[in-house]
Amino acid sequence: MKVVIIEDELLTAEDLQDELKVINPNIEIVATLATIEEAVNFFKVRQDFDLIFSDIQLGDGQSFEIFKQVKVKAPIIFCTAYNQYALEAFKTNGIDYILKPFDKKSIAKALEKHSVLKENFQEKTPDYQTIPPQNSFSKNTTLQSLLVHQADKIIPIQVNSIAIVQLKHQALHIHTLDGQAFVIFQSLDELEHKIGQSFYRVNRQFLVNRKVISSASQYFGRKLLLHLSIPYEEQLIISRERTPHFLAWLSEH
Repeated sequence: MKVVIIEDELLTAEDLQDELKVINPNIEIVATLATIEEAVNFFKVRQDFDLIFSDIQLGDGQSFEIFKQVKVKAPIIFCTAYNQYALEAFKTNGIDYILKPFDKKSIAKALEKHSVLKENFQEKTPDYQTIPPQNSFSKNTTLQSLLVHQADKIIPIQVNSIAIVQLKHQALHIHTLDGQAFVIFQSLDELEHKIGQSFYRVNRQFLVNRKVISSASQYFGRKLLLHLSIPYEEQLIISRERTPHFLAWLSEH
């Protein structure tokens, strides 16, 4: 496994490298980066790595700025002395949040989480853009709330308060009707079968609540573009193959 470390304290970076090597001798440290500028320049030309360990407070700012300037595909484990950045971390490819001073146990646990997520999300899933689904809108709602972990808290979220669920960077990003954002770690297929008929599976990445669909309009290639009643930066597009199924679902809800 190839790992990139973002850390401006040399001794801390060396300690992390040593811990990683002890836990898994097959880990290769691709680069150790100390500043936002250095990291941005590196990620613009290199994406051949599997995981990032990143501090948050760097000498020239917060590491979140790196991932606003350049996109990375690899998940990130944040290591920091501050616990107030957990929500922001999980909005930025974060899969774990380790408080300093870290130890072998916390690093090993984070690596285990990465391994589990990688294994689960590498399973082959249907191509929802090309294969018309069966009657998925006829199943019953079985789940009333989701439990999400945020720092040291466990927060229940009512399913009917969820607006959109997006699969992104091996995690599910939950967007609520009142504008909150949370992250959970489970399969989108599994969640779809639990939250019921008021949500539509747009494609392999999105579930959308009927409450936030205000209208739909024709899009290129006989597709449909959904218009939402809440602000959302991503476009939700129904493929040509799924359009009849979507319209049938919409007419029933």
